[in-house]
Amino acid sequence: MSGHVVIVDRIACDGFGTCAQLLPERVILDEWGYPIIDATPVHGSERQHAKRAVNACPRLALSLVKAPHDGATRTPAGPPAARR
Repeated sequence: MSGHVVIVDRIACDGFGTCAQLLPERVILDEWGYPIIDATPVHGSERQHAKRAVNACPRLALSLVKAPHDGATRTPAGPPAARR
């Protein structure tokens, strides 16, 4: 079963760091305060934490999207997906 991955729209992100506070197991901040996201799929209760971080982003720069089926762990590029 594939999970979902957290992605960041680097253009929209202003480096507030909220995502790293709410999802420290997946997000670390670089030296300028911008997120570096672990792109492995989230499952179970961790998915709820990821949703909370996505919804709390003040710039709407985070998205939770379905993970690719090929097992790739790269972070997809592009604008954030619609939130549900």
